[in-house]
Amino acid sequence: MTSFPRDPDEAMASPAALRALIESRRAVRRFTAEPVPEAVIRDCLELAVLAPNSCNLQPWSFQVIREPALLAQLHPVCMSQHAARAPLIIAVLARPDTWRQACRQIVEHWPEAEVPARIRHFYGKTAPFQYNQGPLGLLGLFKRQLVRLLALRKPLMRRPNSRAEMRLWATKSTALAAQNLMLAFHSHGYATCPMEGFDEVRLRRVLEIPRQAIPIMLLAVGRQGERGVYNPRLRFALEQQVTWR
Repeated sequence: MTSFPRDPDEAMASPAALRALIESRRAVRRFTAEPVPEAVIRDCLELAVLAPNSCNLQPWSFQVIREPALLAQLHPVCMSQHAARAPLIIAVLARPDTWRQACRQIVEHWPEAEVPARIRHFYGKTAPFQYNQGPLGLLGLFKRQLVRLLALRKPLMRRPNSRAEMRLWATKSTALAAQNLMLAFHSHGYATCPMEGFDEVRLRRVLEIPRQAIPIMLLAVGRQGERGVYNPRLRFALEQQVTWR
């Protein structure tokens, strides 16, 4: 298990530094051929998995593609777009299927001498009931009916209670990790482009993606090339999308 500093005051970016990092990040479509060092890739992946996630079950995985022959196979899979010619592509995968293993690992690798009783109970009893949808999703169907009845008396967490909701559950946490990953590369001076334009069936064949894993994006990474940013940034007015109450 990877260990990280536990003191939040060890390093704290100023609001101005964070704003500068976020504002300067752009989706880059053209890259140079300069390779990304493995140490940089590893550092950025370590920052990616520090993202907040549901019940700390970390429902994600990553495939790091640097081999030129494999990158060449991915280019047509990605609709032959310019960004897919990057020297590094990371397949970001949501994993709604790894929660059982995660429940065991959290207890096995708890970062204290004693695992609190509440932790053992949650990952031994509560989480397995919450995330297990059963054969053909039948347990999820039962839980949906149970929640409807129990929620008449008190507020309850109503999801995920189906296989489709499990896919959404894993996708949300994985998207948070992907944003961390992009900002981490940007802090090292490398540009990124999150690509959703790909043929998923062919992608699964090329990368041998596990059946239950969900390809969220292919992240192209490298040094920004000439004319790498296609258009000026456009965002809608904040007032259009925010409600103050």
